[in-house]
Amino acid sequence: MELTRLFLIRHGQVENHHEFRYNGHHDVDITELGVEQMNNLAGFLKLEPVSAIYSSDLQRSYKGAEIIGGAIDKNPVSSSALRELYLGRWEGLTREEAVERFPEEADISFQDLATSRVKGGENLLDLRARVMPEIEKIVEENFGSVVCIVAHGGVNRVVLCEAMGLDLENFFRIEQDYGCLNIIDCYADGIKVVKLLNGGPNQNNKHTKPY
Repeated sequence: MELTRLFLIRHGQVENHHEFRYNGHHDVDITELGVEQMNNLAGFLKLEPVSAIYSSDLQRSYKGAEIIGGAIDKNPVSSSALRELYLGRWEGLTREEAVERFPEEADISFQDLATSRVKGGENLLDLRARVMPEIEKIVEENFGSVVCIVAHGGVNRVVLCEAMGLDLENFFRIEQDYGCLNIIDCYADGIKVVKLLNGGPNQNNKHTKPY
């Protein structure tokens, strides 16, 4: 096999998903549906020749990696470098709470985070600088193999932007649903090909809205 295949996964649904909080490094668990989503992915990946599994060390990702690892008989390797975008003093807050507490940052939108930061937090350039060396290390150490990575929506978007040669301004044009699967083939010459985007067994069960 003259490439490394990455099964890049977003963690399952989180407990406070309905509150639209800025979780970032805030360590939240996944719901029963999130566990089901990870079990669905485990059933799919059990049929694939996965040689290693890596994960963010935050529980919403690592718990999913443990579920998948149990199905493929692999112990997950956790890494803090694969954590979600750190949002500084907005961590754990809703948009309304953040604006109320820090009105001077009311004009900052998610789209601004490509180059701007919430006080004490990261922007997307920081996230890329943290995540991509870890991804390249995983690819290099596992060249010629199939690897699973369980991470976060922001982390996955950075990896996908890099794979497709997109500027980070396109970050929010890439959807990453809870429990989704992306497949990226990484060749020895550095070329990366996205074979699947925001797909996988959990997407097959979604009810599509008529708009």
